[in-house]
Amino acid sequence: MFTRSWKDDKEDVAIETDPAGEKLYIRISLTNQPYWDNAMSNFAMLLLIVAAALAFDFSNGWHDAANSIATIVSTRVLKPLWAVAWAAFWNFIAAFVFGTAVAKTMGNGLIHLEVVNQQVLLAGILGAIGWNLFTLTIGLPTSSSHALMGGYAGAAVARAGFTAIIVSGWVKPVIFIFAAPLFGALAAIIVTIATSWIVRHQAPHAVDRWFRRLQLLSAASYSLGHGTNDAQKTMGIITAALFAGGLLKTYSVPFWVIVCCHLAMAGGTMAGGWRIVKTMGQRITKLNPFGGFAAETAGALTLIGTAHFGIPVSTTHTITGAIVGVGISRRLSAVRWGVTRSIVWAWVLTIPGAALFGALLYLAFRYIPS
Repeated sequence: MFTRSWKDDKEDVAIETDPAGEKLYIRISLTNQPYWDNAMSNFAMLLLIVAAALAFDFSNGWHDAANSIATIVSTRVLKPLWAVAWAAFWNFIAAFVFGTAVAKTMGNGLIHLEVVNQQVLLAGILGAIGWNLFTLTIGLPTSSSHALMGGYAGAAVARAGFTAIIVSGWVKPVIFIFAAPLFGALAAIIVTIATSWIVRHQAPHAVDRWFRRLQLLSAASYSLGHGTNDAQKTMGIITAALFAGGLLKTYSVPFWVIVCCHLAMAGGTMAGGWRIVKTMGQRITKLNPFGGFAAETAGALTLIGTAHFGIPVSTTHTITGAIVGVGISRRLSAVRWGVTRSIVWAWVLTIPGAALFGALLYLAFRYIPS
């Protein structure tokens, strides 16, 4: 018989596996009711977690969905107000187009659900929100997706140690920190070369006019991919809360959760994120409608493909890679590598930074008196 256990100030928790390989999860409380259970009912706590998760989705829309409009604003195809309305609309429509493979990976593929309680979920969400707000104030386009993953993992590790982590579940998300921008860049180069060949005999003003129209479609496709990939991560957290709270017998995302998450993200997109728009749209490389179309199309293909396979990737990483790919297709000097390096450093620091936020918040929550 295999036994794994851990302790904190309030609980002694053990996991035992019988010789037949069937898992039996056992929780034994050593003390009286935890402080948080004395302070509020489980249902009230669940409502707080759902509200915090939707607030995160709103901040995700505010922070990450600026990527959806950066190229279409910087190329002056649409004014900012119309651009955010266009992106928000397609963020919401994604709720009715794609499945929930990413949500399942996020909710029960990264952390052992048996170590997850309400404090872990709330601390993870608030840790991600804190990291988002921190990077938003300094204008860095970091990944809200990886912030949520980091916050969730940090809180779980603070409660149960590193045994809380499902190591195999992190392989693809970590690989795609680097693979998503590379795929985005490669796709952008291919789209740029292909479209350049198609319009090689056309007058420049005609090409510009047509790609201004086509960029509306590419921006819509990118927002659709962004909506399905990022909203599903919050769906995974809310569903984990419902499952841990005993309101779901199996891990399956309810339809109301899908709709609420997409509405929150669309609302955040409407709120904007203009400093990040400037960073993404012009400081990395100068874009015209032709380049904007290539970047958005490449980003959309990457996001929709990874969502299909249930891989939680960063929309920020993807569109950054696509914009870099457009610059490389002209010449290497067209890319402002100094800006790109600072963005990459922000990517690398996001998971550990958000994990630290989540862990500290979990430790703080444990000692809140009733």
